[in-house]
Amino acid sequence: MVNQIPNEVIEQIRNSNDIVDVVGEYVQLKKQGRNYVGLCPFHGEKTPSFSVTQEKQIFHCFGCHKGGNVVTFLMEMESFTFFEAIKHLADRAGIDLPSNSLKEESSLSKESQQVLSAHEWLTKLYHHLIRFTKDGKEGLDYLQGRGVSDEAIDAFQLGYAPNTKDFTATFLEKKGFHNQLLVKYGLLIRNQDSDLVTDRFRGRVIFPIRNHLGKTVAFAGRAMEGQEPKYLNSPETDLFQKGKILYNFDLARKHIRKLNEVILFEGYMDVISAYQSGIENVVATMGTALTENQAKLLKRYVDTVILCYDGDNAGVEATYKASRLLQQVGCQVKIAYITDKLDPDSYIKEFGGEAFKREVIGASQTFLSFYMRYLRKDFNLSLESDRLQYVEEVLKEIAKLESSVEREFYVKEISNEFSISVDSLLEEIKQFREKSGSEKDKREKDRYTKKVQKSSSKLLPAFHNAERTLLAYMLQNRAIAEKVQDELGASFNIDAHKIIATYLYAYYEEGNPEDVSIFMDRITDESVRQTLIQLALIPTQTDISDKEINDYLNIIRAESSTGVNIKQLKAEQRLAEQQNDPIKAAQIAVEILELQRQVKHLN
Repeated sequence: MVNQIPNEVIEQIRNSNDIVDVVGEYVQLKKQGRNYVGLCPFHGEKTPSFSVTQEKQIFHCFGCHKGGNVVTFLMEMESFTFFEAIKHLADRAGIDLPSNSLKEESSLSKESQQVLSAHEWLTKLYHHLIRFTKDGKEGLDYLQGRGVSDEAIDAFQLGYAPNTKDFTATFLEKKGFHNQLLVKYGLLIRNQDSDLVTDRFRGRVIFPIRNHLGKTVAFAGRAMEGQEPKYLNSPETDLFQKGKILYNFDLARKHIRKLNEVILFEGYMDVISAYQSGIENVVATMGTALTENQAKLLKRYVDTVILCYDGDNAGVEATYKASRLLQQVGCQVKIAYITDKLDPDSYIKEFGGEAFKREVIGASQTFLSFYMRYLRKDFNLSLESDRLQYVEEVLKEIAKLESSVEREFYVKEISNEFSISVDSLLEEIKQFREKSGSEKDKREKDRYTKKVQKSSSKLLPAFHNAERTLLAYMLQNRAIAEKVQDELGASFNIDAHKIIATYLYAYYEEGNPEDVSIFMDRITDESVRQTLIQLALIPTQTDISDKEINDYLNIIRAESSTGVNIKQLKAEQRLAEQQNDPIKAAQIAVEILELQRQVKHLN
């Protein structure tokens, strides 16, 4: 089915989607030399081993060894089929696929496709009702009463489900959906006594919950007056897990990348109010505590997370727990403190968006400042013993800071408040750091660089390195590949190299460009593909002389010919030993050593 899309269209789509930009939508990438590096999205790690090469349009992880081009990245990341990855990239670049392109089967089950379709229909229906009909006026009045603009209603696709038992059921039935499926995924509720089905969200304002691709996978329904519970969510399904999704992440992602900072709220209305204030790098949890999955998701995109939870006691406790979790996954945490026990939405309503940006977000505290305030509630600082214990707990936290300037800043605060000398406090911190092992070796090299060096510096025989280097040049230069084809053909000693060379010759003969990101689609065997990516990452010079190429060819030929001879001699040696002819076996051993010496000399 893939071939139904012309190769020139596929190439146009690839060329319109820089791999750094596409991968950057999933991974926080930082420039390092000629490449970009980040935390691998395919396996858990705290130091980056994931590399993207813009020049060659490929990615590779030195930890889990996954690699490929922009298409295979999406196939791995989203479990897309090839067609789905191409379609996603085409939509991203605004390119229309030919009308006669045949689709592959979706990576989603038919049931999941139907459920997504039902959610899409309902999102549009509920939104239309609240914006343009009398049936939705109650919901519209509620949102307008809370200061939500028409623009925000459209941006977040907010809606209203009429307070009619069978409205949704009737609508979806006419669209061809079966009640059994809709009950299973929580759009309808079945009455156990009468076996009738009714709308789960009837009489509620609807907040569509979208996944990172912008597909509605669930709803949250906000109660009107007198209804309970206040918020009613879709049940968890294979498409919707509250602990893995962040509200508004699909819309906020590009702003998060641009600012390298995300603001995390607890509620949907907090996000919408902030959005109306011009703050767009905002997301929220699904009415539950922050999970490790959500924390790791944020870490893939940003270094800094600003927590802006409610100002009441429960909000402060949630802030502390979320801060610790974010720190565990490697995020820098800042705390946006809201006074008077307000929540972000009510603060914006009372003081305005500009005040919120300036007085709350702009005045965010460091985690340590928050922690010092948070910790005080557990101690009676009028008691000497409590003061000493409090200071000790704070010093343990200060000791975790890597910046000596930061450590000294907070030490002076403690010194001034509790009349303890700076030297004594710093000495205590030094002991804590030595015990915890947090004092880093100043001569430690960058961990990512060490991983790359370790990956590329394996001790290999000279002929093996010659083959690797020669193939690296062949991948970049058609003329070199043609020379090697004429003089060596596929007579490489390593099986994976034979396969790569054979495919490469055919690829060039078809008139294809010198582009490893396109060529790698020819390689279907995963182990060979990994070898190909490793070859593509080998550093090469702009020019290579014919003499160097000939030297590599000679080393490869020598190994090929002597390798066969040595194998034959070793077989004869074993036969002589079996025939109890030690003299002949020793003579053969001398011949083997001589051949090996010759090969070593050539190398």
